Amino acid sequence: MLYDYLIVGAGLFGAVFAKEAKNRGKRCLLIEKRSHIGGNVYTEAIEGINIHKYGAHIFHTNNKPVWEYVNQFVEFNNYINSPIAFYKDELYNLPFNMNTFSKLWGIRTPMEAKQKIQEQIQASGDSEPRNLEEQAIRLIGQDLYEKLVKGYTEKQWGHLCTELPPFIIKRLPVRYTYDNNYFNDRYQGIPIGGYTKLIEKLLDGIEVRLNTDYLLQRDTFDAWADKIVFTGPIDAYYKYACGDLEYRSLRFETEVLDMENYQGNAVVNYTEKEIPYTRIIEHKHFEFGTQPKTVVTKEYPMQWQRGDEPYYTVNDERNTQIYNAYKKLADKEKRVIFGGRLGSYKYYDMDKVIEAALAASINI
Repeated sequence: MLYDYLIVGAGLFGAVFAKEAKNRGKRCLLIEKRSHIGGNVYTEAIEGINIHKYGAHIFHTNNKPVWEYVNQFVEFNNYINSPIAFYKDELYNLPFNMNTFSKLWGIRTPMEAKQKIQEQIQASGDSEPRNLEEQAIRLIGQDLYEKLVKGYTEKQWGHLCTELPPFIIKRLPVRYTYDNNYFNDRYQGIPIGGYTKLIEKLLDGIEVRLNTDYLLQRDTFDAWADKIVFTGPIDAYYKYACGDLEYRSLRFETEVLDMENYQGNAVVNYTEKEIPYTRIIEHKHFEFGTQPKTVVTKEYPMQWQRGDEPYYTVNDERNTQIYNAYKKLADKEKRVIFGGRLGSYKYYDMDKVIEAALAASINI
């Protein structure tokens, strides 16, 4: 064999696994279908601004070893995610907190906010929620649901909230403090210089081949390595033998604007259904940029079909059954490790991807 490990996919899971395997003296080849490394955390510079090409990525974790691990390679800034929601010319702070409630109802104290939400929850009845709409109202009341959840969710999933199962929204964070920090995690920030810099450091000294589709040349590549690490879609690996898994996709519209500051915040969500995009990202604010121009990206949810880029797994009952069938096949594999959000059919935060890659590399 030419290599100990063939690693398919240059995202976080593949890059971390490759780094750890190399540290253990393993010969690795990493191949990537796209023209660049980094997977969906890839950043590219436009007008001196690091652009999150595949949507906003904010690193956050309570896992100190993972935080220390990534800080070996790059320095992180102190960016705190504080998105804003736009609804019919009104602006609200996210997550739902006292700033949100004060703007919505003109109230001032946590007691007033709790009373308002409880009144609306009680008015919704006590029957078991039959769909996402009923579940959301049971958690946060009618006003917050109508203005800040309903339209955004229907755009994101491509279905009416009354058509979506209740378990999609198991909880909605409500904070009775004037705190706009979206994440409560102890450690958070953005790599100074962008995420691509982190991936480059992880892959330093490792052979990488871009524009290379493993699934089109599987027999050739399988003969080159003792073991395979596959981070692509697990159903594609098994040629859809157990059925197609479902995803939601995204389309991005990015433009350079001849102004210093467009929206004053890195992320603004658009929660009314009549506006087709879910959010606008102004990338320079992730790194406190002072460039004379700015770059913004509008994010449009899309129905996914084969050939489209899969972004969000649809972990409903049907897809869970299909994935479990593939998982049974995967558990029997002697030389293949499946990882990442597509290999595991799971929505992963970045710290969890790194945690899983480190765990997978322990006993190699």
